[in-house]
Amino acid sequence: MTTDAYFAELTDALRAAGVPEEQIARTTDELRGHLAETGTSPEEEFGPAEGFAARLGGLAPAPGEPDGAAERWTWTADLFNDRRMLDVHGAQGWEVEGLDPLGRFVCRRAPGVALAWEYRREVITGRRRARVLDELTPEGWELCGEWLVYGYFKRPRAATAGPAGAVEAPQAAPHRWLFLSRRGKAALAVWFALVGGAVTACFMGVLGTGGLATAVALISMFSALLTSHLESAKGRVEQSRRSGS
Repeated sequence: MTTDAYFAELTDALRAAGVPEEQIARTTDELRGHLAETGTSPEEEFGPAEGFAARLGGLAPAPGEPDGAAERWTWTADLFNDRRMLDVHGAQGWEVEGLDPLGRFVCRRAPGVALAWEYRREVITGRRRARVLDELTPEGWELCGEWLVYGYFKRPRAATAGPAGAVEAPQAAPHRWLFLSRRGKAALAVWFALVGGAVTACFMGVLGTGGLATAVALISMFSALLTSHLESAKGRVEQSRRSGS
């Protein structure tokens, strides 16, 4: 079977399963791109078209009921832990639709056989934004949310893993919504201690104008140190990636 015939059969099967046309087009484009990189045939990489379509049938709910059957879940993590938790939850079929004003990941998961997702985080400030988008878009990455100086990107794992990109038995949605690392918990504890101490002292009249200014300065200094530490950690990670590539 030729590649065009394979994708024609795959498209027909996905359409019959109720997957929206836009989702079908995006998925087949990503799969074609994957084949172009690997140089393999679609049957060798993904298996028979009909069976592969059945595994991808959970790409999206049927038209007319976009939200009725889909699971919804919102969660958050600190910057030390967000990428690890995105990997964990993406493997369970949770697709990030965006970030809310509080910086929480708003996710959905289609019923039935869900599709696993992979994520990455990049700094996208200034001129770097266009360069990052130009580099990642051809590889199937889609910007799915922004927070501070960071952009979060997603793509279905089927684009790189083939049939292994489907989640046949997804776990139930977690009851938790907050995932903090040890460093995140420590930073948060120090922050609350500083703010709480300053507010308490202010209300008790212990601090005068100069004392309150000192407390504010300490809080600002801690914020600057925390930001510097985050950027330093990010730099070490990026340097490690470049060294390993």
